[in-house]
Amino acid sequence: MRCDIDLGLTGGNPALLDLTELLATRLLVQGNSGSGKSHLLRRLLEQSAPYVQQAVIDPEGDFASLAERYGHVVVEADGDDAALQRVAARVRVHRVSVVLTLDGLDADGQMRAAAAFLGGLFDAEREHWYPMLVTVDEAQLFAPAAAGEVSDEARRLSLGAMTNLMCRGRKRGLAGVIATQRLAKLAKNVAAEASNFLMGRTFLDIDMARAADLLGMERRQAETFRDLPRGQFVGLGPALSRRPVTIAVGKTETVSRAAAPGLLPLPDPVEDARALILTPEPRGEAPPARRAPRPAPVQDVLSQLAAYRPPAPAEETEEDALDPAEREAIIAEVLASVLADADAGTCTPATLYQDFTVRCRIRRVRGEALSLPEFKRRLAVTRAEAGGEVSDGSGWERAQEIAASLPDDLAGLFLVVARAAIEGAPCPTDSALAEAYGTSSGGRARRMLAFLEERGVIVTRRDLRGAPIIAVPDLGAETAPGAPQPAAGGLRRRTG
Repeated sequence: MRCDIDLGLTGGNPALLDLTELLATRLLVQGNSGSGKSHLLRRLLEQSAPYVQQAVIDPEGDFASLAERYGHVVVEADGDDAALQRVAARVRVHRVSVVLTLDGLDADGQMRAAAAFLGGLFDAEREHWYPMLVTVDEAQLFAPAAAGEVSDEARRLSLGAMTNLMCRGRKRGLAGVIATQRLAKLAKNVAAEASNFLMGRTFLDIDMARAADLLGMERRQAETFRDLPRGQFVGLGPALSRRPVTIAVGKTETVSRAAAPGLLPLPDPVEDARALILTPEPRGEAPPARRAPRPAPVQDVLSQLAAYRPPAPAEETEEDALDPAEREAIIAEVLASVLADADAGTCTPATLYQDFTVRCRIRRVRGEALSLPEFKRRLAVTRAEAGGEVSDGSGWERAQEIAASLPDDLAGLFLVVARAAIEGAPCPTDSALAEAYGTSSGGRARRMLAFLEERGVIVTRRDLRGAPIIAVPDLGAETAPGAPQPAAGGLRRRTG
């Protein structure tokens, strides 16, 4: 199911980006300083904030303003890498959007802090693999193509974390969005994992050539990147367009706290300017502050995350809130639409849960519709009830009680068998059992049936024709014979 967000205009039409596709294919943004990369990232983050959790690695502190409008928690890195890992773990548990600001650290400290935070996101427990957009500005600082002035240890840690994000993060729900000033300075194994590209104004020949190659353009077209105005990008990828398109990025609702790149008239001349700047300060007088006050230290952020609740949008009122019955009806409808997808039968519950959460946000279901364990239970029951209501209500209630005592991944498989037993229907086929388990392998589904039989939940047998029958002792019911299966090697005809 598509979830389109608006990046701006392309040829007078809205420039739409499929957020669902982006979560699976990642994004690379490239452009020289002043090309509008940060503005593009801000537009992307603002437009997608209602639909997906976000984490921003911000080396300059430009994105802290997202906290005021969209409720992001600002985490100020202070050199305690262990604390950052704990923060990242809680971020995934509580599904909080965060901005990690690194402007208070030197280059070596920034790389270590980014590696610790990304490592915490990556190493989260499987039940917390919710979809998350991980945006890294100035990615060449954290995944450099060559060694620089930082220590080898910091570079190894940071490069490894960035590689994990772009190469292995998708299965953990992490979708990398990286921006760089120069492709030549970015490690190739990190850049190569992105399938979507937005290329802005570029002047160096080597960077123009690489950008043209990534977009499938001819080398003679590479010089067009020199002529792009500020805020315009050439985009390509499955989440953007199948052919290169020029996108003019739209306006943003928040602004960077950095100085605006404009002219400001000088103040009127003062009489004794020399004395103002050269006269030493009196003893005991503190020098002027070098920077704005920092946000809360990392140690305090842990308690903030535990107590965090996403703020309601400004336009939402009490009248807009859904009553429980309407909310439940929408959740049931969304769950049914997820299962109606052609590929749902071969997807794992975690993958289906990502799709479910995105669809719920599109339907304006506020907060967490269902936790992952609740979703797995509802998914199992919905799959088993796909043919309509079960005739024996008491037996079905008992079957659900038994399923609740089983591991989450086996509950759906058991309920499909239990329903067939209650109704006296034929034993489910291998393909039906595989779909209930969330796989395409009939052999794997049969192994799970053997596991259930070892636990005494079911008993399998065959009739004289070799047709399979499954009994559920706690329900006092069994399925009708399924399709007969010939013995190995087939039947041999006797000859006299």
